[in-house]
This record gives sequence, structure tokens and C-alpha cells, in this order.
Amino acid sequence: MKIDPSFILHETEHWLLNHHLGSALPGYLMLGAKENIHSLADLSEPALAELGGLLAKTQRIMEAQLQPKWLYISRFGHMPGFPLHFHFIPVYHWVETLFWQDERYRLLETFASSATCQTLTDGAELTLFIWREFGESATPPAPQGPSVQVVIERLREAFANPGPLPLGRGPG
Repeated sequence: MKIDPSFILHETEHWLLNHHLGSALPGYLMLGAKENIHSLADLSEPALAELGGLLAKTQRIMEAQLQPKWLYISRFGHMPGFPLHFHFIPVYHWVETLFWQDERYRLLETFASSATCQTLTDGAELTLFIWREFGESATPPAPQGPSVQVVIERLREAFANPGPLPLGRGPG
């Protein structure tokens, strides 16, 4: 898959980091292998060695620059035609507020057993909300903060000039 260069934030020998092409959520990033493989088990040793540090660096930069309430990092891998890739999904306070304000998503509460039901939402529900509302909706919510393009530029600059990275976890 050819990625429009305006969406690319960072590139290494084995990995490409870009803003999700189809998401209106500022900061929703994709880290994709340059090798055309679909399993971690099939990655070359150099690509595997590079992966851990790149995952951590991406998390540090996103947390420092975007300050999401949560940052989800996931891999799903059932879409044909895409190499191995990871999703970095920033969940901002305002995104969670929009989720709670949208009555359609209250239906999700009916799927839980009352004995194990959580009073707060979880990552699966917020991920569903983000995919549907910011990725598939013809009228996605307006971002409450910097635009996708501003976030791309900010993160691109942070990757180019990261400065000293803290050893511990950044804000989140």
C-alpha cells in the first residue's frame, strides 16, 4: 500500500509510522512493517530488534505531545492486503465525553453480565466508538484541539528532534 507522504511522520529501515489515512481523530497513528508479512513470527530479526524501541519511542512522543487520557496500542491483523501493523489510538478526555453523550453506545451496556459489569467504559467500547465515528462516519466529530494536519506536523517534528526522552512514562 502506498502511503501519501503528507501522512508519514517517521521512517526507519524496517518500519513506517503514519497518521491513519482514514481517521479524523488527530494523532491516530499506524506503525507498519516494510516487509510484506502478516505475523510477528515471520519478521526478520533486525525488524524485530527495532520494533520494541520504536513502540516505546512512539508512545513517549505521543504522550508528551498529545497528552491523551489513554493511549491504546493494538494489533488486529485480519485485513487482507496490509502488512503487519500496529494501531496507536489516543483517547482524549473529549473523545470519552462524546462517547458518553452518544446514546446509541449505551446499548453496549446490555451485553454485560450484571455480576461482572463495569461502571466505566473499556478499551473495546472506546475503540469501536473511535472507528465508527472518526473513521467511518460521513460527518465525524470536530476535533476539540489541534487538527490532524497540525498534529502530524507536531509529531513529525518531535520524531526528528526528540531531545532527551524520559526514562519513565510520560503524561497520560
